Amino acid sequence: MKSSSLPRWLLFIVMAVLLGGCSAVPKQADSAHQDDPWEGMNRSVYSFNKSIDNAVLSPLANAYAAITPDFIEQGVENFFNNLADVNHFANHLLQGKPGLAMNDLGRLVINTTIGVGGLFDVAAHFGMYQQEEDFGQTLGYWGVESGPYLVLPFMGPSSVRDGVSLLADYQLDPVGELQPSSHQLPLQSVRVLDTRLQLQDVQQLIIGDEYSFVRDAYLSRREIQIRDGAPLDAPADEEFDDFQ
Repeated sequence: MKSSSLPRWLLFIVMAVLLGGCSAVPKQADSAHQDDPWEGMNRSVYSFNKSIDNAVLSPLANAYAAITPDFIEQGVENFFNNLADVNHFANHLLQGKPGLAMNDLGRLVINTTIGVGGLFDVAAHFGMYQQEEDFGQTLGYWGVESGPYLVLPFMGPSSVRDGVSLLADYQLDPVGELQPSSHQLPLQSVRVLDTRLQLQDVQQLIIGDEYSFVRDAYLSRREIQIRDGAPLDAPADEEFDDFQ
């Protein structure tokens, strides 16, 4: 393991608390779910994640929003989106989607140069929009099943496949290559606040049992992402990598 890996682990673990939700979790599940055989354990971890979010991340995100001008917030979001295109590019190549990979590469070049290090999403003005992809989607694209639903401590909603895939995604994170490694902590901390700020209003969409809502939303979203938006009954080999 590279010497720069530890800061990435620590910060991404904290960052994924964001996916934990914001309201109280019921003590018992309403019903069994075929994709969630570890529901009892998952609910306990979910509650733990939420308590940390409520006590630490949400207040910090609110303070960050209160003191940061909107144009700076947008610039920070654009900056980290630009870094994420490195991962998107690699995974589109691994999936054999050269068109989308070139879109990612074009975005990186344009936004890093004309966009002043990614602070401005200039590429979007040319119709080159971000197409998210990660290693979990790559494994799913090649037929690897997700396995049981899994709520990771600090990491939030995941699955066995997606949890393991985080290791590969971390290795493609440019922030982890920043030297000296002590400079990674401030940058990752800002990323945590930026991501949490983007999720501040998510709880307003939740209805019914929050745990079940988040679980079902996560599993549905992952299925849609892996199939590139194709309906579930579409042929598995049908191409869906045209630009939206």
